[in-house]
Amino acid sequence: MSGQARGLNNFISDLRNSKSQEEESNRIEVELAKIRKKFNPGDRKLAADGSNPALSSYQRKKYIWKLVYIHVLGYEVDFGHAEVLTLVRSKKYAEKTVGYVALSLLLRGSDPVMGSIVDTIRADLVTAPAQGKKKKKADVKNDAVQCLALCSLANISGLELIQAMHLQVRQVLATPESSEQVKKKSALCLLRLTRTSPNLISGREFAPHLAKLLQDQHLGVLTSVMSLLNGLASQHVADYESLIPHVVHILGVLVIKKQCAREYLYYRTPSPWLQIKLLKFLQMYPNAVEGHDIGMDASGYVSQLINVVSKILMETDVSDSINKSNADHAILFEAVQLIVAWGTTCPVTLREGAMQLLGKFISVREPNIRYLGLMTMAKLAQIEGSVEGAKKHQATVLVSLKDADISVRRRALDLLFVICDTDNAERVVDELVAHLVVADASIREEMVLKIAILAEKYATDLRWYVDTILKLISIAGDYVSDSIWHRVVQIVTNHPQGDLQGYAAATLFLAVSPHRCHETTVCVAAYVLGEFGFLIAERAGMSGEEQFHVLHQHWFNVGTSTKSILISTYAKLANLYEECRPLVAPVF
Repeated sequence: MSGQARGLNNFISDLRNSKSQEEESNRIEVELAKIRKKFNPGDRKLAADGSNPALSSYQRKKYIWKLVYIHVLGYEVDFGHAEVLTLVRSKKYAEKTVGYVALSLLLRGSDPVMGSIVDTIRADLVTAPAQGKKKKKADVKNDAVQCLALCSLANISGLELIQAMHLQVRQVLATPESSEQVKKKSALCLLRLTRTSPNLISGREFAPHLAKLLQDQHLGVLTSVMSLLNGLASQHVADYESLIPHVVHILGVLVIKKQCAREYLYYRTPSPWLQIKLLKFLQMYPNAVEGHDIGMDASGYVSQLINVVSKILMETDVSDSINKSNADHAILFEAVQLIVAWGTTCPVTLREGAMQLLGKFISVREPNIRYLGLMTMAKLAQIEGSVEGAKKHQATVLVSLKDADISVRRRALDLLFVICDTDNAERVVDELVAHLVVADASIREEMVLKIAILAEKYATDLRWYVDTILKLISIAGDYVSDSIWHRVVQIVTNHPQGDLQGYAAATLFLAVSPHRCHETTVCVAAYVLGEFGFLIAERAGMSGEEQFHVLHQHWFNVGTSTKSILISTYAKLANLYEECRPLVAPVF
């Protein structure tokens, strides 16, 4: 802390040394009262803008810094705005810095006093930049003032302020004479403004300006401009499609030519953040490669884009450096996401290469890479013709289903759901059912639902489907929703051909025979035995009377809704079997 601001330093020390929240609050209340009195002494005339002209520059900055610190601690500060605006209007850089910081924190765009500061912010924004390469000290300060104004404008927002200032921000961004630092700030400021007011910019008019900015040689400017472009394109995709060649060219320079300023190399990877932003932009245009003959388009951007993605797939590997590995994998997974976005229009060799690479990553020890690999492979496998490549890694995916990390298990479950088909359904479902026994409660409901869907969708033998659902109920009955067992009843009822109905009746009879079984099993058994119990009544130990006994033993352990199903079944049994009537009558 500067020796000149000793009062501020002492105030902060007092707050840090407070032994309780109450002591801190009391100290702040005393200080707020003191500052309020300094700003409005009562015995002196205030300036036209409400500020106290008797305050020195040092006093005004000190008191405003105290208000900022109090605000940062979470206390309400509802005065001092006039002094803040006085600092912003000052010609001195030190005062203007304090003013803009306080303006960003203490005021909002909707505050009435903001109208009086618009002209000052506009003047600071359009400060004439230096001409030529060499800059004087004053020009550097001008850049800093522009950056302060841009940062404050972005933080304050407010619809009226945006409408008044957005043209100046665009002008600063598009001006060739603006410094790199100012261009970066103005691009991010404009992004913030467009998020508040989405229709602020006409894409078709602004796209040519962005095209010029994408030709800038400074990677910091390009990174900020790409953040702005991604934000704008997400709102109006079609308006910025013409910029794809420019984006592909930048990617080619970074990935293929490896041209990058030393300060933007991250563990020998050229500006990974910019590469990721470029790939994210291209993902918004899934038809970018559709209809192009890649072999004949050797000089076009499509061929260059395919080469870039291929190089990323071929050169990315697990590194000994965690930081380099993280950067490279971030780029890789965005490239695979681009392949996923292209879908069937993507060259088959790229899809196969991506699948092979993901197969390597889902088997590494690092859980983050394994998680991303499983998630991305699930998306890639949904593209027509890609599921066979994913099925080759089925054994590895099943191992991930037993991972200690719940998020990895969820992604493995999603991938198994995608790659399951008629050929491997029984093995996949049996593995899932076996894992359900030890699965966490947090994933059981999702597993039960997906097992039920797969068993029904790919069942070649409906008896296997019935057995699978009964296993689900016995293992995780609390997570089996009514819609699942209702579906079993529907399927059994709608398939009179064969012996499915008799098999289901016999299987459910045995399932409810023990004294302890899940209530859902009782529901299914009651319905099926009531409808199809007659098919097994002639079998030894499965007569109508026996069916009543195995069901009624659960009467006192089930809820009202299950009892209503049991009563309906009892009525059907009494109607079919005379020996059941004396047994059923007492229930009613």
